[in-house]
Amino acid sequence: MKLAQSRLTAQGQISVPAEVRRRLGVGPGSMLEWDEQSGQVVVRKAGRHTSADVHEALFGGEAAPKSPADVKEGIRKHLRKRHARG
Repeated sequence: MKLAQSRLTAQGQISVPAEVRRRLGVGPGSMLEWDEQSGQVVVRKAGRHTSADVHEALFGGEAAPKSPADVKEGIRKHLRKRHARG
């Protein structure tokens, strides 16, 4: 089902249709990211951090946490390391 369409300008720019902006929850200054999945290009609102970024920050190269307690422990260690005095 086609949601909307845009025309590409000679400068390589497009306008994001109002319906798409509304569905993505974006406005002026918002960042969009473009990704290829199974031969199609997907456009989505850019997030600040991916789940991989969060995992790397909390657990480094360690395996994924097994329980919510492991996640809490990882967060605690990360905050202690980041905000340690001295």
